[in-house]
Amino acid sequence: MNVLLAICMMVTASFIWAGENPAPNPHDNLGSSGASATGVLGMGMAYPEHVSMTFTGDIHVPKASGANARTVAEIITKGDELRYQTVLVRGKVVKYNPEIMGRNWVHLRDGTGSALDNSNDLLVTTANQAEIGDVVTAKGIVRTDMDFGSGYAYKVLIEEATLE
Repeated sequence: MNVLLAICMMVTASFIWAGENPAPNPHDNLGSSGASATGVLGMGMAYPEHVSMTFTGDIHVPKASGANARTVAEIITKGDELRYQTVLVRGKVVKYNPEIMGRNWVHLRDGTGSALDNSNDLLVTTANQAEIGDVVTAKGIVRTDMDFGSGYAYKVLIEEATLE
């Protein structure tokens, strides 16, 4: 079993052992491979339940239009002043984790911000579905200092969003 687990870790996959039921990790960044998979491991077989892929290409998405339109970097850097406000943001879906805690977890990038200060990637929770590579406009409420437990805390995110 240890050899199998080591192989799984080498291909940047994370697994849940059969018989245990911890919450999947909706925000696992696994380095430059850009891919992660979560599934149940049992009898030497992996069965994907939730699959998350990360888009790592060059991104340049025009800013949404409208009175409440913001860029990804603006929302992240001005989170405290935008808290509880409804905003519009247009970006490319770079990561998607479906149906976790009753919602879909979407990471958007528009080409603004920096990876050095984490201002280039915005988490959006929504009931809508999306696919990696989709360019969407999200309309939702800015929340700050959200802690979902198990180490998943976010300084800024958008919740209750609709995607167009």
